[in-house]
Amino acid sequence: NCKGMKSIGILDIFGFEIFEHNSFEQLCINFTNEMLQQHFNKHTFKLEQAMYTAEGIQFDAIDFIDNQPMLDLITKKPHGVLPLLDEELVVPKGSDKGFLQKLVMKQAKNVVFKRQ
Repeated sequence: NCKGMKSIGILDIFGFEIFEHNSFEQLCINFTNEMLQQHFNKHTFKLEQAMYTAEGIQFDAIDFIDNQPMLDLITKKPHGVLPLLDEELVVPKGSDKGFLQKLVMKQAKNVVFKRQ
């Protein structure tokens, strides 16, 4: 009987998992985890360090991996993966090939976008 017992839950939210083949569902899980990580980074590192700087408090800056460029690749309008996918779904005769062509064209200069 666990009623009344205290517990601690831990969620590992660092980094995308790498599988040989990722499903759309796995992308959604990883993306959600990355959004949680970004929220944590923003409130724990970015905003705190900005406040310390604004108040003239001396501190040792903490280096951390900022995953915002990856989140932008997926969500930023109008050329992120999900906005382009939404667009392709409503285009007459939209297709996987059309989606891929648009994605490659729009993201070609993005340093976090890699085509294999």
